[in-house]
Amino acid sequence: MGLMGRMGMNTRNLRFRSNRVRDIVSLFHEELDGMYGSGEVGVFLDMLFEAFLGWDKVRLLTSREQTIDQSDLLRFHWALEDLKQYRPIQHIIGYTDFCGCRIKVSPDVLIPRPETEEIVNSLTSNSLTPGPSPRGEGSRMLDLCTGSGCIAIALKRAFPGAEVTAVDVSPAALEMARENAGSNGVEVRFLQADVLNGVDGLSGSYGLIVSNPPYVRDCERTQMQRNVLDYDPALALFVPDDDPLRFYKAIAHIAKEHLAEDGLLAVEINEALAEETCGVFREEGFRTEVHLDFRGKCRWVTARRG
Repeated sequence: MGLMGRMGMNTRNLRFRSNRVRDIVSLFHEELDGMYGSGEVGVFLDMLFEAFLGWDKVRLLTSREQTIDQSDLLRFHWALEDLKQYRPIQHIIGYTDFCGCRIKVSPDVLIPRPETEEIVNSLTSNSLTPGPSPRGEGSRMLDLCTGSGCIAIALKRAFPGAEVTAVDVSPAALEMARENAGSNGVEVRFLQADVLNGVDGLSGSYGLIVSNPPYVRDCERTQMQRNVLDYDPALALFVPDDDPLRFYKAIAHIAKEHLAEDGLLAVEINEALAEETCGVFREEGFRTEVHLDFRGKCRWVTARRG
């Protein structure tokens, strides 16, 4: 049922005890703590009250006796029902925050993950950043498999003088990426192309090439949570078991042709295939380094020309 149909339903059928904030919070915990845990449900509530009512955490804590109107109560009802079906909270509110940027998301794009945000923060804040003056005019950066555009947009925000190009095979993803670039006030050049078949329209060299490509093997589907498996686009997630490094092979070829002599390549990886992924880039003459994420898992690889 679409949003308008939902909003037109009779609010007398709602199961909230009242439209008081404390009762809304209580029902969310009663219904969802067993699925997600109390802490996660608290985060959901913070996000919903901000998205639906514009409340920050302090107001939510200090306004438990306040009531909300019936139309807003209905929105909380459907958010609760969606969460019970493991629909991602980012899809419910329509956006997520990534490296200080507000990124619109939908089932057409992969929801940006904290691990990816960690990679981008490393690239923008320390010595991993390529080149002698990455913030200067004329530096060039390339994001392959851009999806929502979150990486490219965050890089452009961090390095306003850089020329940033982003590539994806999906027209729907690129439409959303363009919208996200506009709403965040940055200019990114977007190209539609299948990275596996090469990218027409690239020229010259790039000081930074970055990618979060599909890397989950088909055999790993059963290990994934429902909120990912049922709602994120399979195109952005999965690779065949018999060729799980196909995107890294293609990226290595692109980097061999377009990475600057002193440039940096950074890719998110499947933690189970860290050594194999490094091998792909070493075969093309790159020196590689594996980096751990905040959970201590092998999460990304950087490569430089040998």
